[in-house]
Amino acid sequence: MLDYEIQGNRVALHLALGDNVAPITADAVQVEQVILNLARNAIEAMSETRGGPRELAIDTTTRDNGNVEITVHDSGPGIAGNLVNRIFDPFVSTKPDGMGTGLSISRSIVESHGGRLWVSAAGTRGAAFHFTLSGTP
Repeated sequence: MLDYEIQGNRVALHLALGDNVAPITADAVQVEQVILNLARNAIEAMSETRGGPRELAIDTTTRDNGNVEITVHDSGPGIAGNLVNRIFDPFVSTKPDGMGTGLSISRSIVESHGGRLWVSAAGTRGAAFHFTLSGTP
């Protein structure tokens, strides 16, 4: 579903999907919407990047508590410090023509599944969005 955007923006996609990720019970369409929103945001952020590689990575792992963690990280410009605490608020956007609803909707979806969505710096460049979903007992 992201091939056109990945190829059009010359982004290298890296998948590190854990071999023994715990099964979860979730609405697949809603979880897909969260992943697509995070990946599209990352691709769009990297489209402004002039120097260095454009890399998008999606990782999955099982946490010690049995929850599954999905991380979407990029090599874009990152998120300005003054926006980090507000990035999930409705109508807050880093894009000039953005509506600022994608991340707040994504957070609502994740929380409705008993999980958590947060952002961190992704090394020296970029941002990493992480979310957890409850593993099935």
